[in-house]
Amino acid sequence: MQPTTNHIKKGFNIFIGLLCLIGFFLFGVYVGFENRPASQKVVGLINKDAPEELSTNTDFEPFWKAWQLVKEKYPEASKTDNQDHVYGAIKGMLASFGDPYTTFFTPEESKAFESEISGEFGGVGIEMGQKDGLLTVVAPLKDTPAFRAGILSGDKIVKIDGTDSTSISIDKAISMIRGEPGTTVTLSIVREGLSQIKDIKITRAKISIPTIDTEKHPENGVFVIKLYSFSAQSPELFRGALNEFVNSGYTNLVLDLRNNPGGYLDAAVSMAGWFLPEGKVVVKEIGKTDKDVTLHKSRGPGIFNGKIKMVVLVNKGSASASEILAGALSEHGVATLMGTQTFGKGSVQELMKLTRDTSIKITIAKWYTPNGISISDSGLTPNIKLDPNQDENKDVQLEKAINFFK
Repeated sequence: MQPTTNHIKKGFNIFIGLLCLIGFFLFGVYVGFENRPASQKVVGLINKDAPEELSTNTDFEPFWKAWQLVKEKYPEASKTDNQDHVYGAIKGMLASFGDPYTTFFTPEESKAFESEISGEFGGVGIEMGQKDGLLTVVAPLKDTPAFRAGILSGDKIVKIDGTDSTSISIDKAISMIRGEPGTTVTLSIVREGLSQIKDIKITRAKISIPTIDTEKHPENGVFVIKLYSFSAQSPELFRGALNEFVNSGYTNLVLDLRNNPGGYLDAAVSMAGWFLPEGKVVVKEIGKTDKDVTLHKSRGPGIFNGKIKMVVLVNKGSASASEILAGALSEHGVATLMGTQTFGKGSVQELMKLTRDTSIKITIAKWYTPNGISISDSGLTPNIKLDPNQDENKDVQLEKAINFFK
């Protein structure tokens, strides 16, 4: 039986209908494929999904879309390393918290940081912080290359070896300044009183951090203890200096914490114990909430409490543990605080491993004086303000502190 024209038309219509169905199906697949979440378009990565506690109320779509677009559009995207992009994303995320002391360490940076805290490094001998968004010298350590080259507390470091440093982290700057002893680094600094940027070339050396010096001033009956850092050895060295003070027969003491960038919290608490009775608060540590409070208290023996006259000398290079000790002695009425406003570094960091070879340093708490003043927000204001030293041949601030006892 021969097919009729109607049969042919009917078969053709069915064929066209099937093509339309297939077309609509394929179009739907295409639309669905193109409109799938951006994270599903990124291939070659593992562990892309957000943790469950974040996925319900945090939109990661812009992140994955940016990743996809830059991989598609950037001319040399194929030459870049995805893992480096992940590290960069972590750094950017931490930077959004606005805390210069919360930072991420790549494998190379993590290894360098571990070397630093173990003391196995060459450098120039400066402690850095951040003020007004710029890398700022807290203090040059005594008798180090930076000290001898004329670096001062408060100097703003805007370039390191010609590389702009106004937008890098403190830890990145430290890694750029550190290097083999005998090599050089040039720091471009902005300083109050200078009309233009000053370049200072410094030869790196193995840094041996000084701790303590003592002086006797018999004409005024004043004993001076100059403390340069709060290291693990500082409490025992401080004890020795106090023995020397007792044997001198003097009853007037100047504790000079100028240009002391701090160090171990426990060292500051231990030293405060010589002047405060057991149980007195040395510093308050407040964490994520106001209920997350740790009180660091004096462990005694408090043998100098009320028995001596004391001045604590500070300046803008006094930071961290220096501010803790100075604040406690001042607020408990043990000592008169003299000098200039302190630096204002009052936060606690914890170093944690992220992976086998990367780590993260996070601010977990802030320090407050016994009376509740935030050290981070403003530093300490002296009871008696002294103008900064202007005479290179004599220490005017120390002379005024010594003469205070008259």
